[in-house]
Amino acid sequence: MDIEHKILKSLITDGEYKSKVIPFLKIEYFDGTYLGEKTLFDIVSDFINTYNKSPTYDIVRIELDNTEGLKQDEVDKAHELINSLEKDTSKDDQEWLIEKTEKFCQDKALYNAITSSIEILKGKTGKERGSIPEILTEALAITFDSNVGHDWLEDFEHRYDFYHMKENKIPFDLDYFNTITKDGVAKKSLNIIMAGTGVGKSMLMCHFAAGYLLQGKNVLYITMEMAEEKIAERIDANLLNIDIDDVKKLAKDVYTQRINKIKGKTNGRLIIKEYPTASASVLNFKSLLNELRLKKSFKPDVIFVDYLNICASCRIKMSSSGSMYTYVKMIAEELRGMAVEYDVPIWSATQTNREGFDNSDPGLNNTSESFGLPATADFMFAAIVNEELNDLNQIMIKQLKNRYGDVSNPARGLIGVNKAKMKFHNLEKSVQATISQVTESKSKKSPSFAPKVDNKIKSTSTLKDKFKGIKV
Repeated sequence: MDIEHKILKSLITDGEYKSKVIPFLKIEYFDGTYLGEKTLFDIVSDFINTYNKSPTYDIVRIELDNTEGLKQDEVDKAHELINSLEKDTSKDDQEWLIEKTEKFCQDKALYNAITSSIEILKGKTGKERGSIPEILTEALAITFDSNVGHDWLEDFEHRYDFYHMKENKIPFDLDYFNTITKDGVAKKSLNIIMAGTGVGKSMLMCHFAAGYLLQGKNVLYITMEMAEEKIAERIDANLLNIDIDDVKKLAKDVYTQRINKIKGKTNGRLIIKEYPTASASVLNFKSLLNELRLKKSFKPDVIFVDYLNICASCRIKMSSSGSMYTYVKMIAEELRGMAVEYDVPIWSATQTNREGFDNSDPGLNNTSESFGLPATADFMFAAIVNEELNDLNQIMIKQLKNRYGDVSNPARGLIGVNKAKMKFHNLEKSVQATISQVTESKSKKSPSFAPKVDNKIKSTSTLKDKFKGIKV
């Protein structure tokens, strides 16, 4: 008896087997030479999905006779198959059959994917060639998931081990971020920078990307706001430690020597890909990932999308979304879904809304266009500047949402900035201690700021006098 016939028989006679395999079986897998297989599976699976139980052979016969649009020879072959299955009284080992059924699904899915790819190459489907890697990847990913959930009483040992397992995170080169995230961002996460225009969202992402590269990570930077070369120029300034205006002034041999020096420090790679504004969605990004894997053997450890609000949604069109809230929330969900699917952290950014533009203490309600974004993000912070901070070459960071730790501990921190070199740096611990002492004692609408790193910090009371009246 063929594996297709054993599957059909067990779907009718073995309720436990039916429950385990029916979510993975598809009608297109039953397209063999035996005429009645596909018809019989269609009838059996439809009954199971409708009534949540297996049909009897008599029910299958009745449904077959009542099915319209079948040719007589197809009906006869299906009846012949039903009689053959009913006569077979042998009982197969369920574990063995489930394993064979999984292989059957994998083989059929791969065969169908290859056939579809050939049709695409011949131009018979209207699909682009770029869709072939995704079709093959989905087919190769077919597997029976035996995990049916966490049993709280029975799985306590696994849960205990999970509590004490060190999570695989990607750390920062900035102490404040390592403190509030408990040593870095996790895989399968969406991390968002919120700031007003010109504050430094892209500069922060370029700095993080450069830092990850030096850690030996593979970094994919997707830009829809600036050209690939402009992003690369910022990263040049950061990693070569020179003013951005001086990058283009370097002699070629000097530039080559410095780039080769960076190559010697890391095993990571950095790919920058530009898309037109508002034209690319997660589907484009997935296609890019497949192309990079096939053509460059490149698999990113972290992905940057600059930035979320100017992406497109792959599920709805902006004109049909009804509101920007829905549209931006869709994009955020799609990006986080991609982070989970590809097992990477994703960084992106968003603008503050009109009310938050001049707000010295922005909150989640100041997120541009959609509150659905912070509802989806795992980690989100605001970058804040004002004249006093600009004079001090500092940026204030305020936690807005944090699934890695306590959003209020510490709620705010300061980092130093060198805009000419597109770099951020740590400030002395005494400066961070000052902001935690002074800021928390003030109204949220009027936080005070610490002095420059090289200033001598005498005492908290001295700082309060020195910076009395300075507000964001």
